[in-house]
Amino acid sequence: MWSLDPHVSFLNHGSFGACPSSVLEVQAAFRAEMEREPVRFFRRRYPALLDEARRSLASVLSTDPTRIVFVANASEGVSTVLRSWDLSDGDEILTTDHEYGACLKALRRRASETGATIRTVHVKLPVSSEEDVLESLSSSVGPRTRYAMVSHITSPTALVFPIRRVCAALEARGVRVLVDGAHTLGQVPLDVDAIGASWFVGNAHKWLCAPKSAGFLVVKDESCVVKPLVWSHEIEDEDWQRSFDWTGTFDPSSLLSIPAAIQFLQGGDAAEGFARHMARNHELAVNARELLLDRLKAERPAPAQMLGAMAFVPLPPGPGPLSGAFASPPTDLERHLEDHGIQVPLVIWPGPPHRGVRISCQAYNTFDEYRTLADVLTSGLEREAVG
Repeated sequence: MWSLDPHVSFLNHGSFGACPSSVLEVQAAFRAEMEREPVRFFRRRYPALLDEARRSLASVLSTDPTRIVFVANASEGVSTVLRSWDLSDGDEILTTDHEYGACLKALRRRASETGATIRTVHVKLPVSSEEDVLESLSSSVGPRTRYAMVSHITSPTALVFPIRRVCAALEARGVRVLVDGAHTLGQVPLDVDAIGASWFVGNAHKWLCAPKSAGFLVVKDESCVVKPLVWSHEIEDEDWQRSFDWTGTFDPSSLLSIPAAIQFLQGGDAAEGFARHMARNHELAVNARELLLDRLKAERPAPAQMLGAMAFVPLPPGPGPLSGAFASPPTDLERHLEDHGIQVPLVIWPGPPHRGVRISCQAYNTFDEYRTLADVLTSGLEREAVG
């Protein structure tokens, strides 16, 4: 059912996702059609197929298809929105210290280009309730705060922020919010219209289990319309969506496979199947986190209601710093996990606790895998302690 290596305990769905074999077969069929008759495919078939994928995606986002454009991934969506922001010297952008590193780097770059300043809100761990997040952000709005970039589900710490309440509080004060929803779709119930952000970006290739390179951007209204980073034939079209639909020759098969991914997760029950899938993964994440917290004698970072299908478990300080670089060499503890056939990320965070393990729970995972993880982490940490 999945193409994952059966010899690896894959507890890291959150990083790049995983795609069911049946959905990959649908993608392969689109690729074969594209290569068999490229001109006919792109000029005749592609526009209608893409609109079909957009309508299918809109149904699980709870929004209108006319508000959606496709991008390769959430990072591209974030960069697209940041480039559209009209910033001047002294303007302020609000964000938190739980954001994804790549998005923070893009935000710093945009601020340096415009003279804007970034106010980074510290949301300390442990979090006692959603009120901690809401109060930290809403109390940090100043007279020059114009925009905010906030995650729905944080990447390093796996917290589900009360994003609907955050957006309501900030947008009501004239702060336009960009929500990084890279981890949202397929992990927790989602109603983009109800969230009310000016911009919402996300991925279909993570928790929706579509093939790689299937991202999306949703705008609140016409005042939030943006242009793609790449300008091509459709850049002068009055229909803003078309400028995103064609930015040059590319392989759209991952986007066209989104309806198949949705059908897979629904499991033949369009009304309730998707919800059952998410509820099952959430329950597994809560139980697996409790097991690890108990075995590692770690403090609970947040209440269970602030979890989706991922969880962050604090680890004691390591013998050396984690670089956090994309292609950095593995630490001894990471090698220990790999030697035992476990793929799970060790993450760093600027505040205490500075190190943790982030587990993901997907349909292919079982509770026994987290029991094994607890054993291997315990032995690895003991080895670290003795040097």
